[in-house]
Amino acid sequence: MYLNYIIRRFSMFLLVIVLAVTINFIIPRLMPGDPVEAQLATMVATGAGYTMDITAMAEAYRAKFGLDQPVWKQYLSYWWDLLHLDFGYSLANYPDTVAHMVTSALPWTLGLVGTSTLLAFAIGTLLGGLLAWPTVPRALRAFIPLLMIASSIPYFLLAIVLIFFLAIILKIFPAAGSHQFSAILRFDLATIKDILHHAVLPATSIIVAGIGTWALEMRGMLTGILGEDYITLAEAKGLKGDRILLWYGMRNALLPQLTALALRLGHVVSGVILVEVVFAYPGIGYRLFQAVQIKDYFVIQGTVLLLILSIAFALLVMDLIYPLIDPRIAYQRR
Repeated sequence: MYLNYIIRRFSMFLLVIVLAVTINFIIPRLMPGDPVEAQLATMVATGAGYTMDITAMAEAYRAKFGLDQPVWKQYLSYWWDLLHLDFGYSLANYPDTVAHMVTSALPWTLGLVGTSTLLAFAIGTLLGGLLAWPTVPRALRAFIPLLMIASSIPYFLLAIVLIFFLAIILKIFPAAGSHQFSAILRFDLATIKDILHHAVLPATSIIVAGIGTWALEMRGMLTGILGEDYITLAEAKGLKGDRILLWYGMRNALLPQLTALALRLGHVVSGVILVEVVFAYPGIGYRLFQAVQIKDYFVIQGTVLLLILSIAFALLVMDLIYPLIDPRIAYQRR
């Protein structure tokens, strides 16, 4: 029964959440040293304006964050805070909260990386299906070497090339940022055009590098099912080639692609870190990079936990729609 299938998958999702939260809580506490005291010492050494005793300040921070409590109390407090969407405070930007820092960067990442990933998936999957079909024009097969080259180029390397030619030499697009530095963001046409203009280069680097991978994967999977009986039967019925391709070929070859898409969409919340760093794009990936640089303990912990939960949720959604896409997947154990 489909209800039992949902319950099993949701139970596994809850188990993943418990394990993820527990591991995310334990691992940082196994690291040597005191992250709070180390961060405060760095801030004082770099002239952040603190003249108080580091030890006293560290004790105050531990009390604020609950680090002076026994581990089991810290664990319960950690769960209580998470249930209230409280991920703690940023050490480097106190009293700014981790939740505020993440939510301010999340829309930029979802807009850029999410849209680019879906476009690359749609274009690459359709192109890969066409390239695998026997009746495709020979001229279209010339794209295969180009796709192989595109799939082997890392996002960040392509980003550097685009900056060099289109931003530095031709000066068509800006080299960095998400909008003009002096611009005041409003919900109007001028602001939208400015944001889209700054997003062209990072989005292009993600789409071009992703299309090659999606197309080659789809071509390989579709080639493997061309000799199946249901393809032969569809051809014997006299169905049109485009219908056979879409409904009999690509539909049956789509499940592995959707699994990969779910994983990549789960990674969207972390951004394409190196691309965001290259373009200084204010997404979560760039924020995580900055947090690692300055050892902002709670921002790193909150971002990694959000990434794990997003991947788990994406896989849960895919598990629930698998039986709707392919009836061959059983709802219950035999």
